[in-house]
Amino acid sequence: MATTSPDRSILAQQEGNFRTIPTVAAFKKALIDKLYYERGQSAYSATELNVYTALALTVRDYLVDSWRSSTTAFVKIKPKFVYYLSAEYLPGEQIANNLLYYGLTDVARQAMLELGYDLDKLLAREEEPALGNGGLGRLAACYMDSLATLGVPAVSYGIHYEFGIFKQSFVDGWQVESPDEWLDHGNPWEFPQPDNTLEVRFGGSTEHIYQSDGTFKVKWNPAETVMGEPCHFLAPGYRGGVVNMLRLWRARASKEFDFQLFDVGDYARAAEQKIYSENITKVLYPNDNNPQGRELRLKQEYFFASCSLQDIMRRFRLFDSGDWDAFPDKVVIQMNDTHPVVAIPELMRLLMDVEGLGWKRAWEITRRSFAYTCHTLMPEALEKWPVSLFSRLLPRHMEIIYEINAHFLADVQARFPNDPGRVGKMSIIEEGPERMVRMAHLASVGSFSINGVAELHSELLHQLVLHDFYDMWPEKFTNVTNGVSPRRFVFLANPRLTDLITSAIGERWLSDLERLRDLEPMAKQARFTNAWWAVKRENKLRLAKYIDEHMGIQVNPDSMFDVLVKRLHEYKRQLLKALHIVTLYNRLKANPQMEMTPRTFIFGAKAAPGYHKAKQIIKLINSIAEVVNNDAEIGGKLKVAFLPNFNVSLGEIIYPAADLSEQISVAGKEASGTGNMKFALNGAVTIGTLDGANIEIRERVGEENFFLFGLKTEEVFDRKATGYFPMQEYQQHEELRKALDAIRAGVFSPAQPELFRSLVDSLLYDDEYMVLADYPSYLTTQDSVDLAYQDKAAWTRKSILNVARCGFFSSDRAVAEYAEKIWKAERISLSE
Repeated sequence: MATTSPDRSILAQQEGNFRTIPTVAAFKKALIDKLYYERGQSAYSATELNVYTALALTVRDYLVDSWRSSTTAFVKIKPKFVYYLSAEYLPGEQIANNLLYYGLTDVARQAMLELGYDLDKLLAREEEPALGNGGLGRLAACYMDSLATLGVPAVSYGIHYEFGIFKQSFVDGWQVESPDEWLDHGNPWEFPQPDNTLEVRFGGSTEHIYQSDGTFKVKWNPAETVMGEPCHFLAPGYRGGVVNMLRLWRARASKEFDFQLFDVGDYARAAEQKIYSENITKVLYPNDNNPQGRELRLKQEYFFASCSLQDIMRRFRLFDSGDWDAFPDKVVIQMNDTHPVVAIPELMRLLMDVEGLGWKRAWEITRRSFAYTCHTLMPEALEKWPVSLFSRLLPRHMEIIYEINAHFLADVQARFPNDPGRVGKMSIIEEGPERMVRMAHLASVGSFSINGVAELHSELLHQLVLHDFYDMWPEKFTNVTNGVSPRRFVFLANPRLTDLITSAIGERWLSDLERLRDLEPMAKQARFTNAWWAVKRENKLRLAKYIDEHMGIQVNPDSMFDVLVKRLHEYKRQLLKALHIVTLYNRLKANPQMEMTPRTFIFGAKAAPGYHKAKQIIKLINSIAEVVNNDAEIGGKLKVAFLPNFNVSLGEIIYPAADLSEQISVAGKEASGTGNMKFALNGAVTIGTLDGANIEIRERVGEENFFLFGLKTEEVFDRKATGYFPMQEYQQHEELRKALDAIRAGVFSPAQPELFRSLVDSLLYDDEYMVLADYPSYLTTQDSVDLAYQDKAAWTRKSILNVARCGFFSSDRAVAEYAEKIWKAERISLSE
């Protein structure tokens, strides 16, 4: 594993020493005190919700003690801080995680039992923080875990969404969105800080003033002011030690209530400003398919960036001298994708207009402070904003961007004097019928580091997405392959497997995942492989019970659990999986006695509210499930379950139970993926394309332990360049034709035969993501999977070797690489 500079240890002051694990009696007393003093409840009459809250507050105190020690150390050492800016975080449920991290689970379980409560029932009451959507948010949470575990001083910044993205349910197979009311009963893990609000401005105009001393100053006269109220969560490392912070911002009105309007009877307008301002942090990613949604989304991104930058500068003054030239030596700001990139002109504004620095000095500080992680290869995910909108909402920032661009393009012309077309390609401003601000270009110009998140992804950034910037600054570019937290996704999610692994190789693998290599010899030992298979079956029974209880679908735990859970997007090709299910169904209908491995197909995915085609795909899969699950003629050999509202907590039930991990995006579109890593670390075998981190997983686990199919990235490009005609695939492959014909004919929508015709037509005439091109290879490989699964011993060996050889995919390794290669951050260790 990569390492940073040597650890520095200090003796924590007496007031900050960590607590030892308490006795059951002491834990019970602390919890009862919380009931009385924090909740105002008697231990004899408290509701289950109040007991849960008191339990959370009791556990939180252990985090606070470690946080106090961490703060003491930071004040003494004055280390360089990593500031992580992300629009999403998916930390998952906290109480079980923190009990494990502080060694309190057994004590808490016994204490609850003696008080007459079931710990598991109390844990089930916890609402998962709705602060993200998919892999981007979960990655950020894994990195918070690893930053603290490795002792890297850090503050993560984000938005305190009131309702998250949405809570998903299905009505007649269609996705229905409703508010995710995760804060209805409060959140015992956060510390609100209403006395630390910051001002955020929007709109208005700027004044350019030449002062009497000959200096130049710009004054922004905003049309609207919103207040940013912080609250923070504590982000502990494994087994105590450093505790960092997640600092989130929620919008508050600068003027919450107009008494004069209320007094004259205009009650609606009296509270209008409060409602209007607080909309900024209501939901994650407002639908930007309309002008109002686009404006709200840009306001949301700037609100978050401005609050975070102001707070970072406050902390710099607090911890350091306030010498702005030293800012990049003490501060590194990591931007998690393009959402926070408006922070670059915001730092320039704060340094120039508030702190009084000149342009050259401010730009030198800014460009040395920011690092940018690009998480996509999809052009639409590389955000662009209309210049007209940007100028209206952020007039001062638009001026700064123009200035940055002017200096930058002068450098481009000097560097490439014989390539006039390069200026237009690299400009931060995209010219066209509607002029646009290219946020990925702004990030590339204003950062000292640009990294991709898998080897293939980074190579494609160099070759395609940011090719011109790589030509100009190859030294800026690096790769850090993503990783996931083994504590969250094995230790917490899969306790049976954790116990089995620990009994075989000891427990140090939880903080040094490469030690899983010690499992390799066990893959040849019948006793161990039998125990491994038994663990998998127990996990499948748990998931089967969940599916039965929540969906009323009885699935066979001895069938192969074939799983595809991730965000719903066409490039992730849930449609290809659907075609495979229809093909197997067609085979069984033609020959019900056919020998085949029984399969349970498990889906989980949310479609963006405005993404109508993705919603139609969800409806199709649910319609296929309705037909397949109720067809007695196929003898229960196929079952399909699309589990609604996929989130971290549900993932913790699904990943340990999966036999087959579906990672089937079209090559060249997935940046990395982290679901592929979570599945592999829980012993699922992958079927996938050579896309994202699949390539690195296959290299490590061995070709024989990975089911490969599909076109390579260069083959996808070649076929599109020379002319790809999906209708030819339809005409040449009989089983493909039968599957598409069945969908188009209404076999799975008999009441509405035309319902899915447009989906089929989109594949036949505009198959952008090569679903039909990869179908034959996918089908052949799936037939190989079927045969492989019939050999229980061989499949179990594949499962063990996937776990044993995936230690590289730890978020600890990834964060250590960031700390060494990009942040140049030291690691702090605390000891008594």
